[in-house]
Amino acid sequence: MERSSSTERFQPITSQNSNVGVEVTSDLYCYTVQIVNVIFYGKPGDEEWVLIDAGMPKSSEKIMEAAAARFGPGRPPKAIILTHAHFDHVGALIDLLEEWKDVPVYAHESEYAFITGQQDYPKPDASVEGGMVAKMSFMFPGESINIGDRAHVLPTDHSIPYMPGWKWVHTPGHTAGHISLFRETDHALIAGDAFVTVKQDALYKVITQELEMNGPPRYLTPDWESTELSVKNLAALQPELAITGHGVPVTDMTWLQTNLRQLTSDFKELAVPDHGKFVEE
Repeated sequence: MERSSSTERFQPITSQNSNVGVEVTSDLYCYTVQIVNVIFYGKPGDEEWVLIDAGMPKSSEKIMEAAAARFGPGRPPKAIILTHAHFDHVGALIDLLEEWKDVPVYAHESEYAFITGQQDYPKPDASVEGGMVAKMSFMFPGESINIGDRAHVLPTDHSIPYMPGWKWVHTPGHTAGHISLFRETDHALIAGDAFVTVKQDALYKVITQELEMNGPPRYLTPDWESTELSVKNLAALQPELAITGHGVPVTDMTWLQTNLRQLTSDFKELAVPDHGKFVEE
């Protein structure tokens, strides 16, 4: 595995929820790493569990500590599922894979190039309309990582390895291969950054984690037309609870569905920035 600045460059930004975990359901645990969430799928003490996303650079020890507290020491996941491969979702991945031998990593086929060193993301747009985090985004790495043969493409039947009853949903826009995860039995949604529950470009709201429905982070979203369609597709699933890549989990079905409907109906006003290189392109 080849290291890159996406996993080596610590980012000095955090929130009041950093290193705090929330049990959303008996088998879904949301753990916040600075400003991003990782999700543990599995009940406490389970021998088989799955990690969804891999947090910020230099966060592997905290993730492993939280995993050991929930599932027991020396018990690696059966798999790691990536919603996408931006630096804040793969930051600890290489360090984790060096500790967790033979654990496979699954991503959408359109995201595969970004975890096998073949393609870098567009540079963040620090000129985009938004708050202080948007202005700071020029510091955020966009380089691909290379995890070699640990990388696998998700099954074409939309099943998710080691997550029975779950399906992956292609939700492009924030990245070409972005996915969300949905379980029909309880309408649980792991949205990644397709939409988020915090205003991610505003520093104060990132720090306080104030609950608010938003589109994906503006400074790293190159395709707003696809993003809008993805949000509409997720809203059509009528999720009853949601864990997003940034912000607090939502278990209030009425709040979630009401605000998702508003986001879809007023998407251009609520989510799309007035200016920025991705908008102009």
